[in-house]
Amino acid sequence: MEAERRARLGVTALLVLVGVAITVYAVDQVSKYFVVTTLAEGETVQVLGDLLHWQFVRNPGAAFSFASGMTWVFTILAAGVITFIIWFARRIRSIAWALVFGLLLGGVLGNLTDRLFREPGFGIGHVIDFISTPWMLPAIYNVADIAIVSSMILFMILTIRGIGLDGSRPVRDGDGADAAAPESGREARGGGAPAELARES
Repeated sequence: MEAERRARLGVTALLVLVGVAITVYAVDQVSKYFVVTTLAEGETVQVLGDLLHWQFVRNPGAAFSFASGMTWVFTILAAGVITFIIWFARRIRSIAWALVFGLLLGGVLGNLTDRLFREPGFGIGHVIDFISTPWMLPAIYNVADIAIVSSMILFMILTIRGIGLDGSRPVRDGDGADAAAPESGREARGGGAPAELARES
């Protein structure tokens, strides 16, 4: 029964991961297509006054225009991240962790697509950035960047709270030490999974 339950959780988490990744990727690519086909490069359009602008730029660097001129490096890193997520996905039993990796996978795929298929050439293409919030950040970014940063924030929250890849959390015994919760129809709770995840990444 426990093996069946773990298998069901794994399938659910995998479906969430794939669904989130596909959604992020689709929104990212559709929004970039809209920008490229409706705005001139460098053009700025006010959407919500000074709060939100569309500003079309081509970014040869990483998220938020960091490290311009290192496009090949980020292309290789992105391919490595995607390979790792695909390999690691089978270990996930938590919806929250599935969200983390779904957001990360969709975001990385979105920007990698730009680097592979946009000008000036394969592997060194410039990423389309267009979201400008000058009151919050001086950089210009895109939907993929938002997903990547959101995944990192959620990663830190889950790690700090000690939530494992199976959704388990460490509990404290009477002396304040970590103790495993009884396995009455659920996984033994422990904080080892985030540490394992950190080692794997």
